[in-house]
Amino acid sequence: MVSPSGSQRPIADLRLLISGFWPLASIIWLLASSLWLLVPAVAADPIPAARGLLLDATTVGPTIIAVGERGAILRSTDSGQSWELLPSPTRATLTGISFADNNQGWIVGHDGVILATRDGGTTWTQQFNNPALSFLDVLALDPRHAVAIGAFGSFFTTDDAGTTWTPRKALEEDLHLNRLTASADGTLFIAGERGTLLRTTRNLETFTATPTGYEGSFFGVLPLGPATALAYGLRGHVYRSEGAEISWQPVALATPALIMTAVKLKTGPIILAGQARAFFVSNDDGLTFHPWQPGLTTAVAELLEAPNGTLLAFGEAGVTHLPKPE
Repeated sequence: MVSPSGSQRPIADLRLLISGFWPLASIIWLLASSLWLLVPAVAADPIPAARGLLLDATTVGPTIIAVGERGAILRSTDSGQSWELLPSPTRATLTGISFADNNQGWIVGHDGVILATRDGGTTWTQQFNNPALSFLDVLALDPRHAVAIGAFGSFFTTDDAGTTWTPRKALEEDLHLNRLTASADGTLFIAGERGTLLRTTRNLETFTATPTGYEGSFFGVLPLGPATALAYGLRGHVYRSEGAEISWQPVALATPALIMTAVKLKTGPIILAGQARAFFVSNDDGLTFHPWQPGLTTAVAELLEAPNGTLLAFGEAGVTHLPKPE
């Protein structure tokens, strides 16, 4: 795939995981060559409920909605005990989902696809698509405002509930933007490749770089509370910042595993996951982490605490129920 700057650069779907185990390794290899190779790399049969590659999930009141390959949109109304496959208007791989409230939400994915719902996720319609783009994450700010980010610096916003999507620039370089998260105080964090960690506010007027000194990819930032956050990425690189001024300090992990997702449970522990068999737990608000072995041997794209407190992992194995760490 040719980047907008004209340079020849392979693009990996950064919401997929690096795993040394078949079959995900073959999928990653194909995606690392080019996004369009995803089409022949997957089978044409419908994805069974709660199985297949799932890349993101969120809660909507008592409901969980997950998205993944071949346009899969799954819903659970019992905290992940059972799942139904919802009608989807696309076969593109879906990579991110976010809701503004219990009714209005968006999904993004490959082929520059943006889907929207106004009924809590029961039905979805396509608002936008551009095969030259590939979105990796979306964040709903309120029922009228949302942001979609992705490959080669893709950054689109809407202020009319998705009737129009307007391209913007967060960076001058065409770097992949992987994940966008919001803290309780309204601060937004963007994590991307080549050490990209940006901070902005809901008005999206300015973007401030907050460097760590690491030049590899970051896959997300987890806000932990007022003025505290955790950034995570390739090769076990994890950084923590505490205080009004962002100043990232490295946090050591026992093994240099790719970290794709993080969650803070209501009871306090923080869990990191990503590469197959790579789980880490912190009981001191992210100051230190120790390895954890919940028994899942496949790669994880997203961790989610269900409405009833169940811990769910979404990834190569679809949906997996995990025990809570001791």
